[in-house]
Amino acid sequence: MIHNFDEVIDRKNTDCIKWDYNELFFGRDDVLPMWVADMDFKSPSEVREAMGECIEHGVFGYFRRSEGYYRAIVNWMDKRHGWKIDRDWIVSTPGVVTALNISVLTYTSPKDKILIQTPIYPPFYNVVRNNGRQLVTNSLREINGYYTIDFDDLEEKLRNDVKMMILCSPHNPVGRVWKREELCRISELCLKYGVLLVSDEIHSDIIFDGHTHIPIASICDAMLQNSITCIAPSKTFNIAGLEESAILIPNAELRKRFNTTMERIGIGGGNIFGVAALEAAYTYGGQWLDELLVYLQGNLDYLYENLKKVSSKVQFTRPEGTYLVWLDFRETGLLGEELSRYIIDNARLGLNDGRSFGEEGNGFMRMNIACPRVILKEGVDRLVGALDCLS
Repeated sequence: MIHNFDEVIDRKNTDCIKWDYNELFFGRDDVLPMWVADMDFKSPSEVREAMGECIEHGVFGYFRRSEGYYRAIVNWMDKRHGWKIDRDWIVSTPGVVTALNISVLTYTSPKDKILIQTPIYPPFYNVVRNNGRQLVTNSLREINGYYTIDFDDLEEKLRNDVKMMILCSPHNPVGRVWKREELCRISELCLKYGVLLVSDEIHSDIIFDGHTHIPIASICDAMLQNSITCIAPSKTFNIAGLEESAILIPNAELRKRFNTTMERIGIGGGNIFGVAALEAAYTYGGQWLDELLVYLQGNLDYLYENLKKVSSKVQFTRPEGTYLVWLDFRETGLLGEELSRYIIDNARLGLNDGRSFGEEGNGFMRMNIACPRVILKEGVDRLVGALDCLS
């Protein structure tokens, strides 16, 4: 392995949300933060070099995205996901959550119904509610830690005048990589009931052995024209702070309307460093990502082997994608605020409270394992020690 993912990088005193604000988010400063979805690894050297060239030039004026930028996205989607996209489909936004908000504003009206599948990444709730739309939820089915889609409930909800469905693929926080047959059924239902599909595929590059990410827009020609796909290098290459995303809109009329909304609210200029980083990451970052996936698999193995010691108290199903693990603490008897405080005060761990992902998350916590193994070991030791005290 060429890249050293064991290197521990001190992120403190950099205004880092993950490491500098424990007191704010957890009420104490001595927790080990393993929550917010960025990684504790350096981005690929090619990304840092591309940004360094911008700095050395010294002039950071207005710019346009080059053809190399668009070519990098087109080639990445072809090589990594087998999806041949057109350069003209690409619209750039400062982040995927921004794109979700723009989609809601563009394609729906106040009080329209928008469906999400819960438990789900918390901003999904916000993009619906904060824009004055009606929230409709399709709860995922969970059996022994494995989540599937309740298609009967999904159809019942979609047929009831839902205007938009926002899909999370791969799913955050449960880690599912949707199978082709699942995506085909979602597509059939959206097309049947005239529901526009917006797919957040920001984690689509973090896929583990035995699983394949399939962009839902690639399922069929009809879905290609009925979907907006949101991708970004931010999770893949640990450059979330640069806020550069690519939104793929094959339907020319939908793309025109999306661009009109961006112009109306004054979004579209971008960040010169984010643009340089995206082009470098998608052009040269393949080997770095391949090695990262091997390392993350090793972290999952370590977590699994060590949590087996307390398997009666905390359980998890290995994620098929993402570097986020959905931990089930229900067997401890702790729920809600009691569970949250126990993990903070006894394990001294900063995890995501499952309740923030919806009511289905009560009794769960989300752990980010994208860190050097020595940090993961410390986190697991803290957790195991705290759980031993419950005996």
